[in-house]
Amino acid sequence: MKRKLTEELLARKNPDGTPALSVLTDEPMSNHTTFRIGGPAEYFIIPHSEKDLLFVLDKLKEEDIRTFILGKGSNVLFADEGFRGAVVSTLSLDRVTVDGNVVAAECGASLTAVARHVARYSLTGLEFAFGIPGSVGGAVYMNAGAYGGEMASVVERTRTVDPFTGIIRTYEREEHEYGYRESVFRGKNEVILSTELSLSTGNPDEIEERMADYLERRQSKQPLEYPSAGSVFKRCEGRFTGQMIEEAGLKGLTVGGAQVSNKHAGFIINVGGATARDVLELIEIIRKTILDRFSCSLECEMICVS
Repeated sequence: MKRKLTEELLARKNPDGTPALSVLTDEPMSNHTTFRIGGPAEYFIIPHSEKDLLFVLDKLKEEDIRTFILGKGSNVLFADEGFRGAVVSTLSLDRVTVDGNVVAAECGASLTAVARHVARYSLTGLEFAFGIPGSVGGAVYMNAGAYGGEMASVVERTRTVDPFTGIIRTYEREEHEYGYRESVFRGKNEVILSTELSLSTGNPDEIEERMADYLERRQSKQPLEYPSAGSVFKRCEGRFTGQMIEEAGLKGLTVGGAQVSNKHAGFIINVGGATARDVLELIEIIRKTILDRFSCSLECEMICVS
């Protein structure tokens, strides 16, 4: 099955004769996640256009190949055993266009790069995203946010495809059903293709100042010098999760190569050679401790893939 799939996908060409896709086999997912953790994916496929992405999804459906869509890998933990199936990377789908106050971005575009790009047009509303290491598709999917801003405040409409039927759908603003780190997409199998953001015209100096301030805050308060998947847990109502973990005396707690950051207790970092098993064991210790001490049941923000 692997040989048949690889040959068919490799045969797809651009109009100029160059390969339309990049196809790797037994590719370590540690190379494609910010945690630098994860065993090999059976297939790792990089389509270079939306049309090619649709082609890949259709072929994988025909072959009944299990599929996972990956952006920048900033909120994902892959199992040590890897992924039996195909991981499809959207990172080459990164086109961004600006028309007045409307910004159209493909799913694989870097959220930080988009925030920087729109600042050049004096557009405000996306400054909170500067420094967030995810993709636009991932941010729309989970309603990413920081410093009082979130995607729900700027997303106007989103295009998706159902990989099983090939049907492309457009969701208008209210149909996203946004909540705290939640959206309608979490309950669906649809793949986000692109989104439109509605921004406002602002003062370019103030936009730059806000972005610089948010970036400085991240650099000073978050353990960006270590591989991680960002903030591990959602907030409990009325409490900051990192503060509870710190109060419970868990800062610096280590399992294998995984450690509760001494800089920000809401982060689990890879201090060297961490495995997914290390991270998951540490997560369970934290969850049990916080439940026992604060009667708060922590829910993971990051996606665990096995």
